[in-house]
Amino acid sequence: MQKVYFDSAATTKLRPEVITKMVSVLNEDYGNPSSTHGFGRSAKNHIEQTRKNIAGYLGVKASEIIFTSGGTEADNLALNSAVRDLHVKHIITSKIEHHAVLHTVQEIESHFGIDISYVDINTDGSIDYKHLESLLKTSKEKTLVSLMHVNNEVGTILDIQAVSKLCKEYDALFHSDMVQSIGHFEVDFNELQVDFTAVSAHKFHGPKGVGFAYIRKNSGLKPLIFGGEQERGYRAGTESVHNIVGMDEALRLAYENMDEEKQYVRELKQYFIDRLKKSIDGVKFNANCCDHEHSTYTLINVCLPISDDKAGILLFHLDINGIACSKGSACQSGSSKGSHVLSEILSEEDLQKPSVRFSFSKYNTREEVDYVIDVLKKFIDS
Repeated sequence: MQKVYFDSAATTKLRPEVITKMVSVLNEDYGNPSSTHGFGRSAKNHIEQTRKNIAGYLGVKASEIIFTSGGTEADNLALNSAVRDLHVKHIITSKIEHHAVLHTVQEIESHFGIDISYVDINTDGSIDYKHLESLLKTSKEKTLVSLMHVNNEVGTILDIQAVSKLCKEYDALFHSDMVQSIGHFEVDFNELQVDFTAVSAHKFHGPKGVGFAYIRKNSGLKPLIFGGEQERGYRAGTESVHNIVGMDEALRLAYENMDEEKQYVRELKQYFIDRLKKSIDGVKFNANCCDHEHSTYTLINVCLPISDDKAGILLFHLDINGIACSKGSACQSGSSKGSHVLSEILSEEDLQKPSVRFSFSKYNTREEVDYVIDVLKKFIDS
């Protein structure tokens, strides 16, 4: 049985260079970064160099990068602190955000009693920018907009420059979950008016359990986790040095190889699309995932013409044939509920059919695509 991993939107395989770098730090630089002796200073140096490197990639100040346990913590830090410390009374978001944002916003609404508005979503997965402007124009209170850069289920890319300009025009704060974009796209914060960002290393071939928040200088945000003075007081707790260094190495390699790897994965995605169209009658591509300009090159989300009696065992069948993919985000794939993203953009008829997300990386091949198509076709035709 062949093993095929087409679930890189959930998490990515670590690059060998990242593993080597992390093992070296675990073996040699195991001091506490807060200690003043040589072991501690060496560990601290790794952290601060990583901070400078990341800031350089994004075009921001090193002091604006705060290391976290990942994207979820970074989202929580920005959203909760904006309400608590910056007196935000109105949050504008969408119903197709990651649950790290949606569930946090719902908790904030119940706890603080603030107003929540949801911008309309088009059938291609894009937001209605006119509706967003209308919500901003009529908002009478301190407002924060939270919209993800790349949707993790259908791949739709937000026009982040347009949103940042609208937020600046109407004096609103702008938070964007960039977990699916940083490491895959070049983003220059000098061109954007983004105030807060969440990033996770394991989405670009780095380790799990580490990420960072971008917090614009002088924002006024205060910490959620209290204790020591680590991370400029934003996040108490001894830093995970080997994970931070692993993230640094993974992001360095992502930027150095971005053009070449983007081209390779984009061509692989198109090959998958072409094979599906030729091999499976009635296949549909959800949102605009076939559109290379408005959707990420790293994934497709397909609605398959499978009978009701087979739909429930599709992922199980793929799994026993060694194929890893997802019916939605990995965070909800174990749930019996359908995708909250697809429920906003698909017709009732298509919602009754199984939709599957296939997501790719530099480690995938055309031979793997052929294998998956063969398994799918045999399953559908049987």
